Amino acid sequence: MTYQHLSQEERYQIYILMKDGKTQSQIAQLMNRHKSTIGRELSRNTGGRGYRPRQACLLAEERSLGSRNATQITPADWDQTVEYLQDQWSPEQIADVVGISHETIYRHVYADKAAGGTLYQQLRCQKKRKKRYASGRDRRGQIVGRRPISERPEHIEARSQVGHWEGDTVIGAAHKQAIVTLVERKSGYAVLAKVPNKTSTLVGNAIIEGLAPYQAKVKTLTYDNGKEFAEHARIDTALQSTTYFADPFASWQRGSNENFNGLLRQYIPKKRPLSTVTDEELRMIESKLNNRPRKRLGFKTPNEVFMQSLNRVALRV
Repeated sequence: MTYQHLSQEERYQIYILMKDGKTQSQIAQLMNRHKSTIGRELSRNTGGRGYRPRQACLLAEERSLGSRNATQITPADWDQTVEYLQDQWSPEQIADVVGISHETIYRHVYADKAAGGTLYQQLRCQKKRKKRYASGRDRRGQIVGRRPISERPEHIEARSQVGHWEGDTVIGAAHKQAIVTLVERKSGYAVLAKVPNKTSTLVGNAIIEGLAPYQAKVKTLTYDNGKEFAEHARIDTALQSTTYFADPFASWQRGSNENFNGLLRQYIPKKRPLSTVTDEELRMIESKLNNRPRKRLGFKTPNEVFMQSLNRVALRV
């Protein structure tokens, strides 16, 4: 396996998995990294208050800057960087195009914020999130016929095959209306649908209608434990799929969906009533995110990777 430096997102994932009690070996397996990479990261970037992802990024950047001469960044480079930020590209995506490290872009954004600028508003994560964990208890009741994620085939975790989806709902202001988000794990390709209420019937209909055009590439679906997914058996019958449910309070088991929901919030903040979101706007957001290059895809877009798999199915038929 060729070594690649850990990204900021991966360092946050390490932090979350450590908080969840995972061992270094388990973290490495879940992140598709060698265990020595995780061990080296923890030994080199753990401070007096334990492992903290932001501190780890700064420590790694300081070592990187100390081992090479700083590259001269031109005003034109920064102008191009700002243009991409305003189009909601992430610093890592920009770094591949402009040639400035993503850590340097982050520092530039926060320096701009300290000076009264607004570039930071284009970043996906702007504040800490508070979450109630209920001492590990699921407060929402049981779903009939629930199939736990522990029964899902292990090869799905590797993201080596298109056809395995994650589903969730994003709630609007005052908990009125919802957006159903469906994300394919390997490609990151997403399908969105708005429902007037978060009932299991409406959500089930939205999932079936949204994924029906891609049924040949729908093998499994993984949800959280929300009761809106109670009609999973009907969905499986319609799509000929198999549904699994993540463990309670283990959002990292649906990392693709959680990450996508963060991207979606750039366009639809939590305080915005979903009644103001039109179907045309939802299609625009879906298109923008499906055609944005991703680092983990070698800077291909989710649309390119997903449609390539559909074309292979068409050729075989």
